[in-house]
This record gives sequence, C-alpha cells and structure tokens, in this order.
Amino acid sequence: MDSQRELTEELRLYQSTLLQDGLKELFEEKKFVDCSLKAGNKSLPCHRLILSACSPYFREYFLSEQSEDKKKEVVLDDVDPNILDMIIKYLYSASIDLNDSNVQDIFALASRFQIPSVFTVCVSYLQKRLAVGNCLAILRLGLLLDCPRLAFSARDYVSDHFVQICKEEDFMQLAPHELISVISPDSLNVEKEEVVFEAVMEWVRTDKENRVKNLGEVFDCIRFRLMSEKYFKEHVEKDDIIKSNSDLHKKLKVIKDAFAGKLPEPAKSSEKSGKGEVNGDVGDEDLLPGYLNDIPRHGMFVKDLILLVNDTAAVAYDPLENECYLAALAEQIPRNHSSIVTKQNQVCVVGGLYVDDENKDQPFQSYFFQLDSVAGEWVGLPPLPSARCLFGLGEADGKIYVIAGKDLQTEESLDSVLCYDPVAIKWNEVKKLPIKVYGHATVSNHGMIYCLGGKTEDKKCTNRTFIYNSKKGDWRDLAPMKMARSMFGVAIHKGKIVIAGGVTEEGLTASVEAFDLATNKWELMPEFPQERSSISLVTLSGSLYAIGGFAMVQLESNEFAPSEVTDIWKYDDEKKEWSGILKEIPIKAINKKAEKLTVRPVESSKSCMPYEKTGNLLINRNTELAVKDCIKMGLSEMYWYYRKTEEDDGKEMADLIWKREDWHRLFRGEPSKENKDDNGEVGNNDNNKYDKE
Repeated sequence: MDSQRELTEELRLYQSTLLQDGLKELFEEKKFVDCSLKAGNKSLPCHRLILSACSPYFREYFLSEQSEDKKKEVVLDDVDPNILDMIIKYLYSASIDLNDSNVQDIFALASRFQIPSVFTVCVSYLQKRLAVGNCLAILRLGLLLDCPRLAFSARDYVSDHFVQICKEEDFMQLAPHELISVISPDSLNVEKEEVVFEAVMEWVRTDKENRVKNLGEVFDCIRFRLMSEKYFKEHVEKDDIIKSNSDLHKKLKVIKDAFAGKLPEPAKSSEKSGKGEVNGDVGDEDLLPGYLNDIPRHGMFVKDLILLVNDTAAVAYDPLENECYLAALAEQIPRNHSSIVTKQNQVCVVGGLYVDDENKDQPFQSYFFQLDSVAGEWVGLPPLPSARCLFGLGEADGKIYVIAGKDLQTEESLDSVLCYDPVAIKWNEVKKLPIKVYGHATVSNHGMIYCLGGKTEDKKCTNRTFIYNSKKGDWRDLAPMKMARSMFGVAIHKGKIVIAGGVTEEGLTASVEAFDLATNKWELMPEFPQERSSISLVTLSGSLYAIGGFAMVQLESNEFAPSEVTDIWKYDDEKKEWSGILKEIPIKAINKKAEKLTVRPVESSKSCMPYEKTGNLLINRNTELAVKDCIKMGLSEMYWYYRKTEEDDGKEMADLIWKREDWHRLFRGEPSKENKDDNGEVGNNDNNKYDKE
C-alpha cells in the first residue's frame, strides 16, 4: 500500500515538473501565443488557457461575449507593467522575487485579478515578516483586501505584542473600527486592563476633535470590571475627556453599580442559536454590555518564573511547583553571555564567547538578542560596537547599559559604558565608570544603576560601589562593600542590595552582605552554605533565591578543582537561613546567569512546555527528527503530529512513537509511568535543606 502511494506521488511530481518546464519553455519562446495583456506601454504575450486555469477573472473574461479583438489584446487600466510581468512569469515558472518593497503591489494586483496562487504566496510571505513595526500595516492590508487569513494572523500578532505595539505611531493612526478589532479579543496579552484603557485614551488624544465622537463605541470594548475600583475612581471617572462626554455618564454609573455588586438586567439576544456570545466569546444568551465584560484577557493568566539561559535552551523554573518549562531553544546564544530582564519584561542576552573564524580582522563578536516569549524565538538586535566580556548589564529609562568589562581582542580592562537606545536602535557611548574594572556585579533599581566590586587593572579585587544616575549622566561613590570581591551574585531584595559568594584575594567565599538603600550602610547576612563564585541571585514573589555557580569539588584523585553546580537555594527571611530546594537544575550546563521573568503558565502558552520533575525533558529522550520537530511544535500540537504520522507512516508507527514517548498520558495531563513512585506520587518532592556535601 505504501509503495503504491509513493509511486503515485512520484508520478504526480514528475508530471507537475514536466508540465511546468514545458510551459516555461513555451512562454520564453512565445509559441502558441493567442493573447496579450497590455499594461501602460508594455504588452505581455500569454496563453488564454494558462490565464483561465490560474484566474477565475480571466476565465470569465475569455468565456464572455467580448469581441475577438478585445480577447486577443486585453487592456488593463491602472496596472504597473513591471508588477504584472512578475506575476505572469510566476504563472509559467512558479518563481517570483518577493521583497518588502514589492509584495504589497503584487498582493493587491493578485487580489484584483483573482490569482489565488500568487495571492497565497504573498500572504505566506507577509505572515513570516510580521513584526512590531509592520503588523498594524499588514492588518490594514488584510482588511482592505478582504483576506481573513492575513488579517487574523496580524491581529493575533498584535494581541500577543500589544504592550509594545500600543506605543507605536501606527497604533495612534488606527481607524476606530481597526482599534475595536485590536482591543476586543480575549487573546489580548495584557496583565492589567488599565493598559488597554490608557492606550485608548492616548489614541483619542492624538486626534481629540474627531475621535471623541467614536469613544462611546470603543469604550464598550474596555473591560472595566477587570480594573481595581481605586484605579477606576482615580483615573477613569476623573479623566477630563470622559467627564466632558455626557453619553458616557450613564455607563460610568452602571460600572460603579457593578463594582458594588449590582448588575443591570441583561438584554435578550435577538437570535436564539443555542449559543450566546459576549464580545465574540461563547457565553450566555442573555447579554450584558461589553464594558461589563469580566472575562480575563489571555495575558492575565501569568505566573512568575525564573529564567535560566545557556547555549542550548532557555528554561523557566517555577519554585512554587518545583517544575521547569522550556521557554525557547537557544542554539544561537553563545556561552558566557550576560542577560537582563527589563522593566517591560523583555529578556535580553548580550555578549558571550563567539569567534568568527572567517573575519580575520575582528574574529571576536559580541551579539545582542532579545527573546520573543510568545514565539519562543531569539530576535537579533544590533551587536556591541566592540567585543567584550566580564561586563555588567543595567537598565534605566528604557535603555540598556553595558558597563566596563574586558576587551576580548586586547584583553585590556575597560571603563567605557555603552548605552542601547531601543527607539533609535543603536548603541552610544556615555559617561565612563570612574575606574577600569571587570568581573563586577550590576543591578538596577528605580532608574538607578549600581556597580559593585570586581577586579581592577592590577587584577586585585575592589570593594568600591558606584551609582549611575541616567538623568544626570554621572557616576558617584557609595559606601564600599565590607569585603572586596569579584564574580559574585547580586539582587535587590526588600529594599536592600544583597550580594553573595564570589572570588576574593584568598579564594572563593561564602560571605553574604546587604546594602540598605535607605541608610546607605552595609550589613552582614548569614553565609551561603558553600563557598562558590558566579552564583546568581534572583528575587521572585518576595523570596530570594540563589542559583548555580562554581565551587571547589574534590576529585577521585583527592585533588580539588572548580566545578559547575546547578542547584537552587532559597533564603528564609524569618529563620535567616538558606535551604536547598532543588539539587540539580533539570538541564545540563545551565549558564551562570539567571533572571526573573513573568510568562504565561503552560496551559495558556504557545511557547512553553513542562519538564518532568525527574529532570528529563519528556519528549526529548531520543534524537529522531520527528521528536525534535515536536519540541518546536509544543504540547498542543502533539495530537496533530500523531494523526499526521498515522496518515503518512501508518497507525503502527504512530502508536509506537506515541506510546514510547508517553504522549498519550501527557496529552491528557497525566504524569508518565516512570515518573511515579511506589505510592503513585509524582516526582521527587524532597525540598528539605541539604548541606555542602
């Protein structure tokens, strides 16, 4: 059966190739030509049969009662002859050179003359090119050309990236009906409804005179019951535009009653279809006004996770559930990079050890990536002007700062500071650090950047502490640390800068100290259970965690050597002690840098998938291409993959993969057999404190 199907497919492919090559040859040699398309001063010889087969528009034209002369030369008004030429050549050769400058014109012409093959190619191209800067334009194009597939793709992209896109100039130029289509869906990725309200009011103020009259209709798409009552009273009711709009006063009264627990009598749906809808979502047949909709948006199902990035993958760890999730593959991320999570919850990776052997003049490169947490992909940004390592990363006023470090080419210590402006999309040099230093720690807080410790030009540790004010553009000294150190962890925790571990002049240390931002004084804290360097400190949901690092481990030869450890500890503020909660992070060679990230939980995310508590990725136990593909697809696509395998390779092969990988259990939300203990419990829940050994 399979051999017969393969033969049929082979014959079909052979015939298609032969036919395409033959058509191309006839077109190029102008044989059997029986018509021409005239655009401007250019006439393109064609075949009626080919045009009719590829376009319902031309099929109807050639079958109409038009005169033979008009059928021989079809005059097309308002058509760019170059664009038409590209489309005609595609019909004969299946080859077209699409780019950002011509795709819109080709798309529009293919839509006008009903050429679905070209139309589909353009849609696929635009879907792949969706970005923050162009998604609204593509949404408009999809609506204009009546292409639901493109319009929905663009709207989904806008929903996923709404927080960034609502600040774009294109957002302020949306027509009222376009704005409503953007802010209505449940899929909007916002943590708070206040973001939607503020974006709408900014849109109104951009053209207040003309847009105030549309505010009532747009107002209905904002879900005010998802806001806090305090915010509603202080910002919505007191907004000058809303106060001056008498039509909105009645709606404000209804919303205030809803906060008090009194809802109006719902209006009956005019059409009884068995299913009612509220703002496009399945609900009751008795409908409330849109502004009383209290269905949470997609972005409101969030949890705080710790993100760990190495040169293989980005893994998000949930300390409450003691589980890990694959956030993204990271094969292009180099080792020994630095990372930061911005106030806008953007994850950025800078630098790392990357050598370009083909570039003899500048073999070392420091790349810059940003994580698209929705797509689970890394997006390349402008690299550092000069390659460096052992630098610090900070953030202030929406800009990212690369502070001091070591030049990879010359190995010289640096005091220069680079600033990345996301609006201008470029790096600039700002005020230098007072000293040349590397292996230091940096942390940001309330628009200030703190630079602590490190090693100076003479390769000695320093205890100096600096603060950078981005508004004034200057550095100044703060009280020095109690212990000079480098390669240590730092985090802001409960109003204090906490530092732990590191390298001193005597070697590794377990010392922990904290700088009180209110009193400008340092104090000692309980030591970490083990001396180690390159430890990462992260504050998450009010708790302080210490992750990984390097420690001296005794080898079989009884000698001690530095070895990477991949465990996680938590600091108990009441007991003032450290407790181990995970003995080994469930992925090998996690990079030393860990950051906090707020992402969606796995049940509502497109890009995250769980690890087993045993530490092995459930669907990554073998190296078959099919299984690798499933890692990229995500859990929601596994069942589809099973059906596709069943169709292509037979049910026996599909069942084999399915059962071997325990996907049938995972698809139903069950644990795998091998991950249950004798009592039927899942995983290892031993979170007790453990010592250095």
